[in-house]
Amino acid sequence: MSELRFKDQVAVITGGASGIGLAIAEQLQKEGARISIWDRAETSSFAHSVKLDVTDEAAVNEAAAAAFAMLGRIDILVASAGITGPTLPVVDYQLADWRQVIEVNLVGAFLCNRAVVPYMLKHDYGRIINISSVAGKEGNPNASAYSASKAGLIGLTKSLGKELAKTGIRVNAITPAAADTPIFEQMKPEHIAYMLSKIPMGRFVDIGEITAMVAWMASQECSFTTGAVFDITGGRSTY
Repeated sequence: MSELRFKDQVAVITGGASGIGLAIAEQLQKEGARISIWDRAETSSFAHSVKLDVTDEAAVNEAAAAAFAMLGRIDILVASAGITGPTLPVVDYQLADWRQVIEVNLVGAFLCNRAVVPYMLKHDYGRIINISSVAGKEGNPNASAYSASKAGLIGLTKSLGKELAKTGIRVNAITPAAADTPIFEQMKPEHIAYMLSKIPMGRFVDIGEITAMVAWMASQECSFTTGAVFDITGGRSTY
């Protein structure tokens, strides 16, 4: 495998200023990609960055246009921006909190997917990777909005993958088990313990394991798979 398998390619990473998104951005850059980060936090470690809210339609469209204008193409999108929301039973969940989680995790991903497709079609090539979660497959108690948003992201991936199957664009999702990242700061300790208890391997996924899988999904080698869900849960889910 070439160390520069993304040479001359441009990758957009949402939520790329920290956590899993940052690790993915660093890995793709290491392998030759020029990186455009879209995040609410500012960063200056990459070729291009835009401070934005992924739920802002105009800002997302402007970011895609700016990335294409500056870098000349968009080959890869990794939709990693996301929030957990409160850890509460459904009966206690506030509508405003529910809507915020759905807006960031699902609507935001939709806006970013939609924004990059026209630029990928210009070269009839692209790789879209949506960062979902095992919660989108199985549902986690006291995380209804998060689980619903990640399930919706799987549905979006399957639909868009089929829409674009006859083009050179591949659209897939990855469903990790929990990783020890800053997102844990948004969770209660008992919820973290519950997630760990569900993993047969008895540990959380290492971020490097996620980046390795995403890098393959983002590569030309991932050519005959689209609308699919790649599991990385330590045996928690096997479908």
